[in-house]
Amino acid sequence: MLQSVRNPCSTTLVLVAVVLVAGLIQPGIGRTPGRKAQPLAGLAPAANETLTYDHVHLGVPDPAKAVEWYAKYMGGQPGPAGEPNERLLFGKIRFIFLKTDKPLPSAGSAIDHIGLSFADLAAKMKEFETAGIKIVMPIQEEPGLFKRAFIEDPWGTKIEVLQDPETLGFHHVHLRAPDPEAALKWYLNMFGGERRKLKGRVDAVKYGEVWVLAEKGDATPSEGHAIDHIGWRTTMDLGAKAAELKAKGVKFTTEPRPVRDIHMSYVEGPAAVKIELLQR
Repeated sequence: MLQSVRNPCSTTLVLVAVVLVAGLIQPGIGRTPGRKAQPLAGLAPAANETLTYDHVHLGVPDPAKAVEWYAKYMGGQPGPAGEPNERLLFGKIRFIFLKTDKPLPSAGSAIDHIGLSFADLAAKMKEFETAGIKIVMPIQEEPGLFKRAFIEDPWGTKIEVLQDPETLGFHHVHLRAPDPEAALKWYLNMFGGERRKLKGRVDAVKYGEVWVLAEKGDATPSEGHAIDHIGWRTTMDLGAKAAELKAKGVKFTTEPRPVRDIHMSYVEGPAAVKIELLQR
């Protein structure tokens, strides 16, 4: 009869094999040194950075008068100490006034108009009428949306004034493009944001409290108009962000460069919207 014999060396080899196999199936064990872990199949890649909507840049012949007008009638507030005096704050959004001798009206350009929301639109409209401000469209009730009207500032900026208690102050940017759906997808793909429907009805991309809307229509480039450009801010190094966007096909019309306490650049959006991209 054969006698069973335990071999210590065989037992050791079995234990080593078990450890090696476990290392192959457990993340972080048995990995080749210096090699990054790969995402598991079927998992979505990390989302791109959502940029912060930063400002509207308006062309006006006299920035000081524009600051006074927007503070008096629109509710803009001076910036913190050290902020240049050619701008106002609407919450966290800057309105920056660029000296432009003869700005073209914003209506019909790639940035057709901006929207500001007030708690009592009827009272605001009476104030506008008393002040002689140009009324483009009187108050209309939009079922399922809100009350709204249109005015124009003294320098050609078309402004939608509305009563949306959910978002008071600076409310939206309204773009024009031959293909609004493609335009909104471009902003979502390049700048992040949240694809939403305003009041469940109007297609939009949302950045914090700011809505970006788009309507169908031919448009002229925004540069030189009363709304010259709009701006987003990145938390990344601007040079690195520019390289990322260039790889996606974004056209930079001004390369990143330092200006005072920021780094800034310009890119071209759908329908030739001029966009400032900055790192503050």
